[in-house]
Amino acid sequence: MSVLTATLPPGDFFRLSVKQYHELIDRGILGPDDKVELLEGILVRKMSKNEPHILAVRRCRKKIEKLLPASHFYEAEQPIVLADGEPEPGGVVITGTPDDPRLAKPMAADIPLVIEVADTSLERDRLLKRAMYARAGIPCYWIVNLIDRQIEVYTQPNAAAEVPTYPAPVIFKPGDSVPFKIGDQLIAEIPVAQLLPGT
Repeated sequence: MSVLTATLPPGDFFRLSVKQYHELIDRGILGPDDKVELLEGILVRKMSKNEPHILAVRRCRKKIEKLLPASHFYEAEQPIVLADGEPEPGGVVITGTPDDPRLAKPMAADIPLVIEVADTSLERDRLLKRAMYARAGIPCYWIVNLIDRQIEVYTQPNAAAEVPTYPAPVIFKPGDSVPFKIGDQLIAEIPVAQLLPGT
């Protein structure tokens, strides 16, 4: 079931496939000035980014990038390709090397961790993006929650549920350290305060 369309009357939206979305981009119908992303097959306006959001994206990238083994790399605010959309998360850890052309737009199987930085987008990230990432089987999903000043860590996606989801998150507050894992391998314990702006 689609989280996005569950509240809309039938006929109030038009679905696009990822292929159709790419054709709109390739033909120049959609360009970099069009602030939209494809979520559950529907073009959705991207949330605007305020200063705390920008700083949190930057902090996550700076901290995580230097911890990564040579077999992985980090991207921030770039598209990833899922079966039902092409979101542009705050950050992703990608298996492979950045010069691999196949990974210009990585797919779910290439991504052990996806991160969303949430303030005005918190409800969208907890409901819609959570369902999309669970449906895609992405093993770990972090929400860097700027409103409640915490990091929510979602694991064990259930793609087979009527509405795909992850179980309730483990919450990490300032003063805690969030375990940064790739698969079952613990890479580091990152102090939450190093990822949240203003600390």
